[in-house]
Amino acid sequence: MTVSLSTPTARLQRLLGKTSMYRMLVLALLAMVAWSFVLSLTGALFYTPAELGAALGTAVISTLVASRVMGLLFRTFPQTDSALITGLLLFFLFWPTTSGPELGTVALAAFAATASKYLLAWRRRHIFNPAAVGAVVIGLTGLNTPVWWVAAPLMLIVVLPAALLVLYRSRLLPMAGVFTLVTVGIVVLRFAVSGESALEGLVTAFTSYPIIFFAGFMLSEPLTLPPLRWQRLAEAGVVAVLFATPLSAGPVFMSPELALLVGNLLAFAAGQRGGISLRLRETRELTPTSRELVFVPERPLRYRAGQYLELSLPHQNADGRGLRRIFSITSDPADAGEVSIAMRVASPGSSFKTKLLGAKPGTRVAATTVGGDFQLPRDPAQKILMVASGIGITPFISQLRSLGSGPAGGPGGRDIVLVYAASSAQELAYSAELAQLGVQLFACTPQDPLLPGWTWLGPGLPDAARLLQAVPDAAVRSAFLAGSPSAVAFARREVRRAGVRKVHTDPFLGY
Repeated sequence: MTVSLSTPTARLQRLLGKTSMYRMLVLALLAMVAWSFVLSLTGALFYTPAELGAALGTAVISTLVASRVMGLLFRTFPQTDSALITGLLLFFLFWPTTSGPELGTVALAAFAATASKYLLAWRRRHIFNPAAVGAVVIGLTGLNTPVWWVAAPLMLIVVLPAALLVLYRSRLLPMAGVFTLVTVGIVVLRFAVSGESALEGLVTAFTSYPIIFFAGFMLSEPLTLPPLRWQRLAEAGVVAVLFATPLSAGPVFMSPELALLVGNLLAFAAGQRGGISLRLRETRELTPTSRELVFVPERPLRYRAGQYLELSLPHQNADGRGLRRIFSITSDPADAGEVSIAMRVASPGSSFKTKLLGAKPGTRVAATTVGGDFQLPRDPAQKILMVASGIGITPFISQLRSLGSGPAGGPGGRDIVLVYAASSAQELAYSAELAQLGVQLFACTPQDPLLPGWTWLGPGLPDAARLLQAVPDAAVRSAFLAGSPSAVAFARREVRRAGVRKVHTDPFLGY
C-alpha cells in the first residue's frame, strides 16, 4: 500500500524550519512594522509616518551600533538578527515621536538593552529579556515611559497571526495559552468586581492590553526560558498575575516589562545557570550521511536523556538558518566527561553545519541552552514504543544509553520496542549498539538489513495494520515519535489508529 507522509501540518513545519527562529522573528516584526505604516498612512493609527519612521530608525540603528560597540569591548561576534529583534521590540514599546529628547531616551533604552546581554549575565548567558531591561531602566529613571502602543486594536490584524506562527514554530503555544487565559481571567474579574460587564472586560483585555504581542514576542524569548514544559507553564502563570494585577512598592509600579523580568529570574533559577562551553573531541561517522560529534564540557552539563542542545557558532556569510541550531543530545547524562550530538549531512549543507563539520578537535563551541520534554515516563513498568525516522534516532539513543541493561534483558529492565525507518540498511545509525541493549528492534528499510538482533518490517514507516502485526500490544504502550515533520505526522496518525493513546512527538524542524 502506498501512503503519503505529507500533511498540511508537516508542510508548514518544513516551511518554517527553512529559516532560523531569529530570522523568523525579524520577518514577523518587520511585517508588523509595515502594517503600522499602512495604518498610519490611512489615518487609522494616531501616529504619523514621520513619527513612526523616526522612532523606528532610532531604535534599530541604536541597537545595531550598541551591538557593534559591545562586541568590540567584549571581543565577541555581534549577532545582527538579535540586535534587530531588540531594536524592533523597543520600537513597539515607546511613543513614536519626532522629538529629539524623547528619541534620545529610546536610544538610551537600546544601549541599556544591548549592554544587559553582557553585563547582566552569568557565565556568558544573559539572564533578562534585553528589550524589557531597556524599558525598565528608562521607566525607572523617569526619562520616558513604555506605553506598549502595539496594543492598538487594529494592530492585532497582523500581530495575532505573526505571534501564532512564532509560538507554533517554537512550540510555545501552551505557555502562551496559560499566560493569555490567566491574564484575561484577571482582567475580566477586575471589571466584574468594579461593576462592569464581563464582556467589556474581555474586549478591553484584547484591545487595550498587549497580551498577544507580549506572549508571542517577549515572554517567548528563548534564552530566558526554563528548560521544562511545566516550568514554562508555571512561569507563564506567575508573569500573567503580575502583568494583570496593579501592584506597587513605593514609587515602583508593576508593569509588563517588570513582570517579565521577575519571570526571567524564575527561569534562570530553574535552568542551566551560565553559558555552556564545549571543546570538540572527535567527529565520528555514523552512516554515509550522518555524523556524531563528541564534545568535552568545560563544566558539568545538566541535562536529561531525550533533551536537546542549542549550539551557537558565529561565522561569516551565514545563511538564512542563522548562527544557532538545535540538536538532540545522544550521550548518556551520567557520563559527565562528554556530551555528544548527531546530525544528518546534506549536500549542499547549511553554512552552520559546514562550519561545524569542518571544525578540528579542540575547537571551542558555545551552547546557549538545554531543554525539551521528550523524556520517558518515570514508571519502569510502563511499556514503551519508539518510532524513529532517519536522524530521529538521536533522542532515543540517549535514552537507551542512560537506561543501560537491566535484569529483565531490556534497558533498565524496561519493555521497549524500537521501530526504526531509514533509506537503507547502511543508514541505520547505532545499529550494532542498539542490538546490544536488549531492545526489541524492527527495521523499516527497502531491503532486509540482515543485521543480528533486528527484524525486518518492510519498507517505510508501518501503517496501523503492519504495526499491530509486529507489536500486538501497541495500544497499551506509550509512544515516542521522532524524525522529520512529515514522518512524525504519519507515525502519529498510524499509532493512533493502532489504539495508542499516549503519544509524544519530537519533529525535527529544519530536518
